[in-house]
Parts: sequence; structure tokens; C-alpha cells
Amino acid sequence: MIKKGGTLRITEIGTHVLGTPWRNLTFVTVRTDEGLTGVGEARMLGHTDALAGYLAEAERRHIIGSDPFDIEDLVHRMKYGDFGRAGEIVMSGIACVEMACWDIVGKALGQPVWRLLGGKVRDRVKAYANGWYTVDRTPEDFHAAAKRVVDAGYRALKLDPFGAGRMELDHAGTVLAIDLVEAVRDAVGPDVELLVEMHGRFSPATAIRLAGLLAPFDPAWLEEPVPPENLKALAKVSAHTGLPIATGERIHDRIEFRELLELQAADVLQPDVGHTGGIAEVRKLAATAETYYVQIAPHNVGGPVLTAASLQLGVCTPNFKILEHFNDFADAAVKDVAKGAPQVVDGYFALPEAPGLGVELDLDAVAAFPQQHADFDLYADGWHFRGTRR
Repeated sequence: MIKKGGTLRITEIGTHVLGTPWRNLTFVTVRTDEGLTGVGEARMLGHTDALAGYLAEAERRHIIGSDPFDIEDLVHRMKYGDFGRAGEIVMSGIACVEMACWDIVGKALGQPVWRLLGGKVRDRVKAYANGWYTVDRTPEDFHAAAKRVVDAGYRALKLDPFGAGRMELDHAGTVLAIDLVEAVRDAVGPDVELLVEMHGRFSPATAIRLAGLLAPFDPAWLEEPVPPENLKALAKVSAHTGLPIATGERIHDRIEFRELLELQAADVLQPDVGHTGGIAEVRKLAATAETYYVQIAPHNVGGPVLTAASLQLGVCTPNFKILEHFNDFADAAVKDVAKGAPQVVDGYFALPEAPGLGVELDLDAVAAFPQQHADFDLYADGWHFRGTRR
């Protein structure tokens, strides 16, 4: 707790990278003059060193001496104080510091972050599994892998069945992709949510054709069917399928979601809390999306800290649908680097009760996973093995 009438000041930040063959997780610690420390996290693809470089400059220019309670002011200065337009790297740096500040505020007040954002609207948050299909691309192997997911208690899971497809998908690739989805649906039964990921692979025509073939398997959404730069192309797909459309993991500023909402091109927004400026920025986006009757399902390829931050939003955000989780099936050891890491039980995350984000990072445990050249190419054959095979 801070002293009555006192003001906290940020004295230093630290950057700590946990490496795996396919992803580097960047943890940022923010320390204050009264001994409180908060933590944030972002997962970068190919830009980890750039993120660390930005944070080193931002520490001097914007962060040191700031009051961690003045989150709005700090975010505004980091976003606009350097004049250049903030992109993925800057918004990710802001996010790491911002969620660490919320962690500090919650610890100082003895409250979980969701209580500081308006209180709970649900007692648990539904999870969906990803990273589970690091097996051969056969219907039999996908069926068995999907069965393991539901046996672990999950009531939702996601897959990209399209191999290295790009723009088009030939007949053989199409047949195999549909066979994989059919096998997964058969494994999980009719009551489990099945989410289909396209990773922005396809032209609108290809995406529309595939949507029609996938419809009999009742996917809960079709994710990023076309590349993210042309929102009117996405609107074309949305207008030609009855399947819900999800997108947004590669949009890094909540203001940039405006056109997407105005086009009514998506039914579910997927901002990454670690790339979109942090907890409060995504909460503001969710409030805007709510006026369009659009749901939020944050992209989450992070470790325990980013998962914890996303979970805080899930508890207090009315139009929050579901939270992605990799860490039961891909690099499960990353959960062990933080005490209090969120766990999925019977398909749901429980209500977090500990102050702040509810996790305590073990820096010695992080150091046991040094940074790697985590090259991850979604258009390469065998990308879905995520470093489990060479």
C-alpha cells in the first residue's frame, strides 16, 4: 500500500525475454520508489529487439518519474509525444508499460484490476484452446489431437487447416482442409465451439468459396479470411457468408478499428491487449464495439502475464465473448514462470481475486528460457508444428 496522501513515481523499467522456437515473450517490469513492481507482456514476431530498443528510449523520455496511477497521461505521452505515428512496436511498448501500471495500482489498492474497471459482469471467462494441432496433417491425427483438447475440459478450440495456402487453395488442399475440419468436428461433437482460422491467407473469392464448404460444420467464426489491409475486401466476404467473421489481431490502434466497425465487416473484434496499447485501450474499443453490437475476443498468443491482463478485461467487459489460450498445448512450461498463472478448468478461467493482475513473475525462471531466433512463417510447409519438429 502507498502512504496516505503519497504519490508513487516510476524509477526504472526492466525488459526480460523468454524464448521458444516459435515465439519470444517480452516481459516488462516497472518499479516504483516505494518498492511496488508491476509487470506487463507482449509477444512479438520478429521485432523483439526493436521493442526493447523502443522501451529503452521511452524509459528516458516518458516513463521515469511518471506516477503509475496517471495511466491516461502516460499512455497519451508515449503515443503522441514522439510525433511519429505509433505502429505495432510503439503500441506494444505502451501496452507492456500500461498493464504493468494497472498491476501496480491494483497492488497499491489491494484490488484485482477488474474491480477498478467497473466490476465484474461474469464469474468466469470461457477459454478456447490453440496450439494443440502440432501433429501430422491427417484427419486421423487431427481427430486424436482434438479429442485430447476436449478430454482436458475445453469447450472451444481453434485451428488453421489450410497448410501453407496463400490467395488460392488448389483442389487437393481444399479437400484436405475440409477433411481436417470434419474430423475435428467429429472428435469434439456438436456442442463444442469450433473456430476456423485463415490467417489472412486468401482472396475474397477463395474465402467465400471456403466459407460455403465449411458451413456444414457450424464454425463459431471464420477468422481473418483476407489480408488485414483492405477492409472493403473483408466486407465483401462478410456479405457473402452467414458465418460470423472475426478479425483485428493485426490492427494496433483502437482508432483504426473505426472503419472496420462502420463497414460492419466483422462480428467479433480480436485486438491483442499486448499490441493495442494495453488494458484501458482495449476496454475503450470494447465500449465502441458494443454500440455496433460487436463482440470482443482478444487475440492472445502470450504467456501468463498477457493472459492475466486479458482475463481482467474478460471479467468486466459486457461484450467479451471468449479468450484464446495456447499455454496448455504449446510451450506449457511458460506457465511456470509466474506464480498465479491463469488456469483453464472445465473450459473456463476462474474469477481472478488477487490484487493487480494476479500474477508474480519469477525472473530466474524466465532466464532459463533465453531469447531465440523465433522465425515463424505461416506460409511455410509445416508451420503448424510450431518448432516441435525440425
